[in-house]
Amino acid sequence: MSAQPDHAPVTTYAPAPGAPAELLAQLRADARADSWVPAFERQWAAALEESRRTFSLGGLYEVVREWQGRIASAPGVDAFVASGYDDSDFIDMVELRTKRL
Repeated sequence: MSAQPDHAPVTTYAPAPGAPAELLAQLRADARADSWVPAFERQWAAALEESRRTFSLGGLYEVVREWQGRIASAPGVDAFVASGYDDSDFIDMVELRTKRL
């Protein structure tokens, strides 16, 4: 017998209580704030509404985790773009698959 109810998914990640506010402050300080802040706020509002309906914090945790990942990877993306790396030889796998069909 399990201590967990059958209908409750196990959450493996739970951000600190202040994580959403800290995340929003980081987003507002970023150069991409004009596009990132409204996108985060839309996702957060949708996850909050879902949380109210389902009594689950999983969606809110997912939004925080996703945006923390974006902020963490942004310097690497910026460095890649600034390096001038030529990715024109990129192979579009979707295009390749549709040509074979």
